[in-house]
Amino acid sequence: MTDTLIPNGCKTNGPVESGYFKKGCNPFAQTGRSKLQNKRALLNQKIIKQMRMRAGAENLLKATSNNKVREQVVLELSYVNSDLQLLMEELEGLNSSVEVYQDTSSIPLIPLGLKETKDVDFSVALKDFILEHYSEDGSNFQDEIDDLMDLRQACRTPSRNPSGIDLLANYFSQLGFLETRFFSPTRQIGIFFTWYDSFTGVPVCQQNISLEKASILFNMAALYSQIGTRANRQTQAGLEDAITAFQKSAGVLHYLKETFTHTPSYDMSPAMLSMLIRLMLAQAQECLFEQITLPGIRNEFFSLLRIAQEAAKVGETYSEVHQSMIQTPIKNNVPFFWTTMSELKTNHYNSLAHYFVSTALLDHQLTPSDDEDKQEKALSQVYDAMPEGRSPLDILKDKAERRRIGKAHLQRSIMGHEEAIRTHSRCRHLQKLDILSDILQAGLKRSITKFEQNDKEDEFTDYMLAPDIICKSEMDELLLTVTLIPAATKVKVKDLFQQLGPLSVFSAKQRWSAPRTIRLRLQDRDLGFTLKGDAPVQIQSLDPLCPAAVSAKGLKEGDYLVAVGDTECKWLGVSDVMKLLKDVDEEGVDIRVVSMLDSSSQPMPTKSATYGGLPKTYSMICLAHDEDDKKSHKVAKKPSFLSWGLKNKQKSGSTLSLPSADYNGPWNRPCPTYRNSYNESALY
Repeated sequence: MTDTLIPNGCKTNGPVESGYFKKGCNPFAQTGRSKLQNKRALLNQKIIKQMRMRAGAENLLKATSNNKVREQVVLELSYVNSDLQLLMEELEGLNSSVEVYQDTSSIPLIPLGLKETKDVDFSVALKDFILEHYSEDGSNFQDEIDDLMDLRQACRTPSRNPSGIDLLANYFSQLGFLETRFFSPTRQIGIFFTWYDSFTGVPVCQQNISLEKASILFNMAALYSQIGTRANRQTQAGLEDAITAFQKSAGVLHYLKETFTHTPSYDMSPAMLSMLIRLMLAQAQECLFEQITLPGIRNEFFSLLRIAQEAAKVGETYSEVHQSMIQTPIKNNVPFFWTTMSELKTNHYNSLAHYFVSTALLDHQLTPSDDEDKQEKALSQVYDAMPEGRSPLDILKDKAERRRIGKAHLQRSIMGHEEAIRTHSRCRHLQKLDILSDILQAGLKRSITKFEQNDKEDEFTDYMLAPDIICKSEMDELLLTVTLIPAATKVKVKDLFQQLGPLSVFSAKQRWSAPRTIRLRLQDRDLGFTLKGDAPVQIQSLDPLCPAAVSAKGLKEGDYLVAVGDTECKWLGVSDVMKLLKDVDEEGVDIRVVSMLDSSSQPMPTKSATYGGLPKTYSMICLAHDEDDKKSHKVAKKPSFLSWGLKNKQKSGSTLSLPSADYNGPWNRPCPTYRNSYNESALY
């Protein structure tokens, strides 16, 4: 992994790592992960093209009454839907390429792919806003704007290590400053943020910076998951790193779910995020099990029962993941590989749990030297209800009963592994993972061998069904669900545009008058006013008859003092400003002040269903432009799509999506991944 070039305006005389801009990976580096992301970006463009074609055909189908034209359009739609289905399967294959992210010597884990985005040009919009809102020359902030754009560009290819996390966290923190400085609740500045759905490739374009912040958080969680899968799980330290990474990934996803509740992209919908949180925690639980068993499993009664309950815990967590994956509409968007993998691991770890309990019962008979009370308590904690109502002590003392229950557990272990192997054979992506097949076959063979060793030919007793095993883990549930909002989401960074003044005063929410230059002269050694407040200072106790108040531009009570002579005073307190004013001579000195205007009279736009203050969300399908065209905000004003959106009042107020034709026929095969509407009823 190589670093990108140092951004414009970033000083090169010191280590880059100590500044804001830790760079991402070189996007041209031919690593397995970069090749995968490049394929994802190419697929996204193909999906856009096909969806535009489908939208145009559907509109034409609605508009025309010519039968020949309708027949030709219907035929074209069948081809387009077929192509979309193939692209969907190809994107699913990319999301199933887990071997790229990890060593294949262990059971594979599932990483999240990074969301793709398009370039954003902040330059024109921010310069115009600085000139109009702050009455300053925007060209003076060109270096800061370049640094911001370089930082965003680097976030598209973050390194798969803590430096990559820091990079995303720094940009996320800068977005908080950017939102307060430039994104007013009463107006939009014309910056469009475009992000592609990680699972479907469907693009979403918004002018609201909240989409940008939510997508960065999603990529932060995805990067944590990739760090977790990359860890060396053959060592204790590597497994500890993997557990921490998956926990932090779940924490970021939880923070995203709680903070951004109605995102327009389906991969960040509450239902999908809930499933992803369960998946990350399940993989953390799996790594904990591997960490416990890495030194080896002691063939001892209490140790075997403990390992059995740990394995049952892993099986239970993956069962919850699988149940959430097969719910509508998640099952239409999650790769089949993910669903089968979660089902396979459910059966595999439950089978291991039954095998370890059977080994504890079959290989360890109760002897006079054993602690009966301790073994009785341990066995009673394995089951919700004891088999056939027997007491734990009776089972422990009865050798035949121990063998019968132990063989019942072995039967369930054999059946579970056989089901896992059948699940493995159903998915072509799983079939490529030879290590997984070897592990399942070894587990099945071990259980069959154990069963044959304890099977007697003269034993005709009906076999019982082994009860379920209570899951229990050393991992604290509170640690898994609450402590995982990583500190990375709250990194302290320096505001790039701090030259504009203190953020609490000089923000996009406030309205300002143009700066006024007033000649300040002493009158009987009195300025005619006093100063108050922290930076910037305000005028108070103004004498209405003083020269500054009666001048043409007129000093007013409550004005903010922003400059004395050639010295900027936005960040100076009262004492510092007074030092500048104490040396005023008879000729006086020029001061610049601004007045805060009343912003309550401005009309507020219609509230958005996605984020407050955003009237519309534009699907990138509606932005019919080439990839090289950077002026997408102008193309969005095309009347054909927007006029259609205004006619469909039943659609969500935050979304303008493509229409779908209401016609029937064998060619109209549903393509569930690519939805034509993002209203809440369709998503949640």
